Amino acid sequence: MLINCVVYNDGRKQADIPLEEISAHLHQPDNFVWVALQDASEEELRAMQEQFGLHELAVEDVLNGIQRPKVEEYDEHLFVYLQVPAYHGGKVHIGQISIFVGPDFVLSVRQNCEQTLLGVRERAEREPHLLKYGSVYVMYALSDAVVDLFFPMVDALDDELEQLETAMFHNQETRKNMERLYEIKYKVNVLRHALLPLADGFSKLYGGRVPALVGDAENYFRDVHDHIMLLNSQLDSMRDTISTAIQVNLSLITIDHGEVNKKLAAWGAILVLTTIFTGIWGMNFKYMPELHWKFGYPLALLIMASCAIYLYRHFKKTGWI
Repeated sequence: MLINCVVYNDGRKQADIPLEEISAHLHQPDNFVWVALQDASEEELRAMQEQFGLHELAVEDVLNGIQRPKVEEYDEHLFVYLQVPAYHGGKVHIGQISIFVGPDFVLSVRQNCEQTLLGVRERAEREPHLLKYGSVYVMYALSDAVVDLFFPMVDALDDELEQLETAMFHNQETRKNMERLYEIKYKVNVLRHALLPLADGFSKLYGGRVPALVGDAENYFRDVHDHIMLLNSQLDSMRDTISTAIQVNLSLITIDHGEVNKKLAAWGAILVLTTIFTGIWGMNFKYMPELHWKFGYPLALLIMASCAIYLYRHFKKTGWI
């Protein structure tokens, strides 16, 4: 589905045009065309492939669905594949955006993407002095906007993890805590898989040999790369924190089990002692001491109660009960 198709000249919007008129605006001085598609069909992509001369392998990557995020250089254009995050209802949703960039065109294709990214075009059009860089600046603006979407999500997961760490020491829901830890770990891994490959991809766009299309815009891609590295660092730190929290939670479970075992052992000792007394005095010996004494039975109960109370106070003092 076509979102918009706009021609720009010298960094300024000229007109919205139909797809059939794209070829008339290509190869013109200081001109480039920006086409945005959403959930494009194979027919639409094949039409764009023919219009812009897109490489067959790049088009196949878009048609085949979810791919590993990457930046690839072809003879006549660059291809960038990004995963676009969305976070609501406590769940992470991942869409995709594919960006084809040539000297005089930009084609962006969003698939299963909940983010509109319409603000990117508005931002670019407010900055004609930067849009003069041409199609490569649009590629930067789209990439930067997608990467920036990760920051609030990482912050939200970090807050959730901090709250859970605090709760671990104030409630006994160890199983529930463990489930929440693994939920956060899953979300972190989803974001990490979307970001980690981009570090290598965007490192190709600044410093040393860079694609000719990038030209003087490489400093902007360095900025995107810095953001990616920062996010990856935060996610790695969160993974370490989660691993530590899981170990702590397991230790708390072990400690709780130890406390239960101590209580059972203490009560067991009290019951065993009284059982010994009753077992001895319950035997039918003829010459059992004090067997026919009228105070023998109360005395036996008193001895058992005294021993039980002594053991109870001792275990209470040592923290077993």
